[in-house]
Amino acid sequence: MPLRVRYVECDMQGRAFNGHYLTWIDMAHTEALSSVAGDFRVFAERGIDFVVAAAELQFRRPARFNDDLVVNVAIEPPGRTSLRSRYTFDRGTELIAEATMTHVCVDATTFEKQPWPDWFRNQLAAHS
Repeated sequence: MPLRVRYVECDMQGRAFNGHYLTWIDMAHTEALSSVAGDFRVFAERGIDFVVAAAELQFRRPARFNDDLVVNVAIEPPGRTSLRSRYTFDRGTELIAEATMTHVCVDATTFEKQPWPDWFRNQLAAHS
């Protein structure tokens, strides 16, 4: 996912504020899953949702205002209820950050944990 760092995303030191990386990860994750399963509303229509269970970020170099970045996403095969994805943030050929997120599948109404449905597993397998 291409991304340009906006002025509003920078802190007093002129660097992208660390919290924005989680927003960018969420954006890239949404785009990746939309390319696999279609419109994101498909999940709710089929009775599932997912919540973040864990997030880990490693910062290598600062991103600054107007930097052109690319957020790369790699989705691992799902566990029974969890889905782990890895992210890299690149500025040209330079790796500036890495992240890992773990999402858990839940019922869209009760938010109780549940296994990933077969249709979703099949969609992921077809795109890997």
